[in-house]
Amino acid sequence: MSRIDNTDGQLQNLLGKVPDRHHVQATGAALSVNGRHPAPLGAWNPDYCGDVDMRISADGTWYHEGVPIKRAELWQLFAGILRREADGEFYLVTPVEKCRVEVELHPLIITDVSPAQTDEGVQLIAMLNAGGSFPISAEYPLKPEQKAGGAAYIDLPNGLTALCSRPAWYRLVDMADDAHSVVSQGTRFFLA
Repeated sequence: MSRIDNTDGQLQNLLGKVPDRHHVQATGAALSVNGRHPAPLGAWNPDYCGDVDMRISADGTWYHEGVPIKRAELWQLFAGILRREADGEFYLVTPVEKCRVEVELHPLIITDVSPAQTDEGVQLIAMLNAGGSFPISAEYPLKPEQKAGGAAYIDLPNGLTALCSRPAWYRLVDMADDAHSVVSQGTRFFLA
């Protein structure tokens, strides 16, 4: 068995510990980072089982044992069981175990930002590389990331964050007014 085949088997084994309903595409208003039914990560308190040789690079690429995880479905499922804990570390969490994952900057990437008109005005929607989308709002605010040249990121559930990709950042900047701000769900966010 090749290293990649073995790696894929190890990852599938970890994922096999996640209840099946969290693998299914979500419908309705369920917000999750991967667009699937959100896992109840707050209710899962498994024992720490050690580090796993997994890393998320600054550009959002997931690696296992130094090899990029090419199957998007696999790393997107992992994104759905990722959380940041009080110690500042990121963990993949299942009902029975948790493993630490190294994150270089932000675990997720905003691939696009789209305006939508609502009864309350314009709502900006951030689309994530893992498949989910979130409204930019007071609950999911835009914040500047100095380590990324001031590009914005948003806070997400479970202590996660998502940094704007270059195209998403340029699109957001293009939407800004003369005060270098955007308004979403009635909240103003300054980009500079």
